[in-house]
Amino acid sequence: MKAFTQHLTFNTKETIEFVNVTEMIEKIVSESKVKEGLCLVSAMHITASVFINDEEEGLKNDFKKWLEEFAPSGKKYLHNLTGEDNAHAHLKRTIMGREVVLAITAGRLDFGPWEQVFYGEFDGRRPKKVLVKILGE
Repeated sequence: MKAFTQHLTFNTKETIEFVNVTEMIEKIVSESKVKEGLCLVSAMHITASVFINDEEEGLKNDFKKWLEEFAPSGKKYLHNLTGEDNAHAHLKRTIMGREVVLAITAGRLDFGPWEQVFYGEFDGRRPKKVLVKILGE
């Protein structure tokens, strides 16, 4: 079994932003030379997310609005009493998830229709890493 690891770094322009990373992940899978296996893509920060959904601008805006309803920024959270102001970002990350595991078949990501991989940022404008770990043959 082979193991292949790479890290991506994101520094978003917006505080809350969704970045389609599908092509980046596909390139890493190709570099790994793994033909059959699994690819883990995981946000390495507690205010960021990795998830799978459709690449559609309206949907991404719906996510932002929906997340803001569940975890509004500017609300008086207990976490913010520590000197932080990003409790909302921690909560949004919990809703959207930390990671995804993707199947690799015949050397390519094995997606369903419309599926794309996204990096979700909820407390942006500083560098954050994403782990890509590939295991297989």
